[in-house]
Amino acid sequence: LNEDMSFLLQRIQVAAQRMRNLVEGLLEFSRVGTRAKPFEVVDLNQVIHEILMELELRIKENNAKIEVSKLPNVQADRIQMRQLLQNLIGNALKFRRKEISPEIKIDSNSNDQMVEIYVRDNGIGFEKDYAEKIFIPFQRLHTRSEYEGSGIGLAICEKIVARHGGKIFAESTENQGSTFTIQLPL
Repeated sequence: LNEDMSFLLQRIQVAAQRMRNLVEGLLEFSRVGTRAKPFEVVDLNQVIHEILMELELRIKENNAKIEVSKLPNVQADRIQMRQLLQNLIGNALKFRRKEISPEIKIDSNSNDQMVEIYVRDNGIGFEKDYAEKIFIPFQRLHTRSEYEGSGIGLAICEKIVARHGGKIFAESTENQGSTFTIQLPL
């Protein structure tokens, strides 16, 4: 192939991979309800431990500091709780400020009726006008060249939390970090 044809072939491959990622994201989004497992008692401490082991290399590469307080047990779909928390922790590692190491704090608060789980970071944050928009599928605040991803991860998180009868919301200050709050009934 000549140089022009090689360039076009490369662009086609990149576009095809991007389309594949979008289709996989949509499938994942649709499976939140169709491939759901029955609720069981889930130890969130164990789930976080597994996630941190899986993300160990990314954590070391980013020189991240992750602080986890004792978390409660919840009635939930274990696989979906793992997907939810892994996505939030993964986003905290991805949307970091380049000049400082990521710091992520995971803790909770509960009463007789509800548990709140917080995932806090010191990342790039976002303007408060986007606090609800970030949960819309394919809503991106940054270009693909800045941050990879399909733009469906937080929409999946919201769908998982809704399936569990809860709510998720975000508070953020640009260039200071974000806090994602998950509210689940006990």
